[in-house]
Amino acid sequence: MIGLRAYHDTFVMRRFTHPFKPLIFPDSKILILGTFPSLDSFKYNFYYAHKRNQFWKILEILYHDSIQTQRDKIALLQKRKLALWDIVASCERVNSSDANLKKTILHDIPTLLKKYPSIQKICFTGQKASALYQKEFKALEIECVTLPSPSPAYAKISLAQKCAFYQVHLA
Repeated sequence: MIGLRAYHDTFVMRRFTHPFKPLIFPDSKILILGTFPSLDSFKYNFYYAHKRNQFWKILEILYHDSIQTQRDKIALLQKRKLALWDIVASCERVNSSDANLKKTILHDIPTLLKKYPSIQKICFTGQKASALYQKEFKALEIECVTLPSPSPAYAKISLAQKCAFYQVHLA
């Protein structure tokens, strides 16, 4: 874990270890893989916790569900047969940007897929997660799709356009 100082000190390179287990269920069909939790996700102890990150908003719009609490989010994932995790197990970084990830060590995706054979597709929430996967695991025989990043830093397309893309691949 990191100390409170790390949330405010964005100019010092620090080593981080992924704090969460995968949110996955025996009947999950799609694995959504991000890169690594933001500093806000560390602070609030949950995936995609930055207040401007659009991940949960996209799912709320896509599935017409109100998801306000962590329990609501987990229930939505389970109901829709979605699994959620990140590809990076540990890294060095100075802030939440994927561009600043250094010395990454990846999670063991092949073992996860063997443990959960119902997973039929992997959807990456951005280019960096996809690139890391392709570098290490491209030989795995599973459908892979790169979704637009829900990060507030990715503003090239609108929320509506992101929702349309997620709809095609998560519905």
